[in-house]
Amino acid sequence: MRIAVIGAYGLIGSYVSARLVVDGHEVLGLGRDLDAARRRFPALDWKRADLAEATVADWVALLGGVEVVVNCAGALQDSPRDDLRAVHVDGVRRLAEACEAAGVHRLVHISAAGVGPERATAFNATKLEAEALLAQSPLNWIILRPGLVFAPSAYGGTALLRGLAGFPGISPLVHADSLVQTIGAEDLALAVARCVRPDAPSRISLDLVHSEALTLVDLVGRLRLWLGLRPAPVVRLPLVLARATAAVSDGLAWLGWRSPMRTAALEQLRMGVRGRAEDAATLGLQVRSFDALLTAAPSGVQERWFARAYFAKPAILTCLFGFWLLSGLIGLTVGFDAAVAVLTTSGMEAGLAAQAVVTGSLADIGLALLLAWRPTAARSLQGMLLITAAYLIGGALVRPDLWLDPMGPLLKSIPAAFLALTALALLDER
Repeated sequence: MRIAVIGAYGLIGSYVSARLVVDGHEVLGLGRDLDAARRRFPALDWKRADLAEATVADWVALLGGVEVVVNCAGALQDSPRDDLRAVHVDGVRRLAEACEAAGVHRLVHISAAGVGPERATAFNATKLEAEALLAQSPLNWIILRPGLVFAPSAYGGTALLRGLAGFPGISPLVHADSLVQTIGAEDLALAVARCVRPDAPSRISLDLVHSEALTLVDLVGRLRLWLGLRPAPVVRLPLVLARATAAVSDGLAWLGWRSPMRTAALEQLRMGVRGRAEDAATLGLQVRSFDALLTAAPSGVQERWFARAYFAKPAILTCLFGFWLLSGLIGLTVGFDAAVAVLTTSGMEAGLAAQAVVTGSLADIGLALLLAWRPTAARSLQGMLLITAAYLIGGALVRPDLWLDPMGPLLKSIPAAFLALTALALLDER
């Protein structure tokens, strides 16, 4: 049958789509950013759709010939890119109306384990409201509420857990004793595959979790052993430090950096992730334990690289931002005369030398600001490499003696360039 998967290139959506393709279904992949998705998942028929913006008429046009819709789209926290109410509530309402108008046989909606009225966060409130409006819909619907989804691919919260597991020397944790129930991405995909069958139950909400509830200490410790690393002492971070980090991450989200360490994620960790393990039997599904998931996907060097580089990535980006920003500011202020003197010593006219210093300093500041804005970060890093190359070539032509300068003004640019190259290689988020 023809099945539409909304958010088909996300962590959950990609595993769901892959399972449906293997089962012989024709999958229509729907999402906002399709260039990379088409390259990564060529087996899907891709069309652009934004759950937060698409009208009922838009959906009806997209869903022609579709028998089942699987909604894997969602957001954790409001940001310039994500609007929780628009995605979780208004978008789902329009989608449900369109499914009814287009004659879609079934809507499978992915929610989250533990959502309820007692959890006073925007994430939980909007997820719960979406479930309530589907319950009132005449559609043939089913709601799946997975626990913490662990997958061989690393993204979001489970990527953060891998980073914590790979942290050098210690395991820094907050809310270390919070309890979490897990499900594997492949088990969740199998559940969706069973939900699209004609004989599947309907108009029901099911939690999908393994019965074992693990503390964050247990999760990170088991991940560390899975990575092949020695056990490390747990350092329980003060809540005030965690909240400060989350506040910074919230601010960075407005620059396009969607860190899993934001306030909403911290609150979700505090409350834990719990659900009814017995619900999986309704689908004839046996959810594997966290240990079984790790055993089925043995780690390799790529997992260790990712875990060790997880916190190195923001450190590298921060270092580069500070380096280029300060370089530009110093060039325009206290270091201006010295920089001009370097050029005039080589025979350059004073006015031209001053203009070159100002232009170079402004370029440095501009690259730093472009790096801070996520959509232009890659271009900024590429610009850093080009300017460094021009600086080295120009220095070799104008002042070749600086290669032997004991302070190494030219030599030090080479490791800075490789740092930018490393950041460019680590920039992808999924």
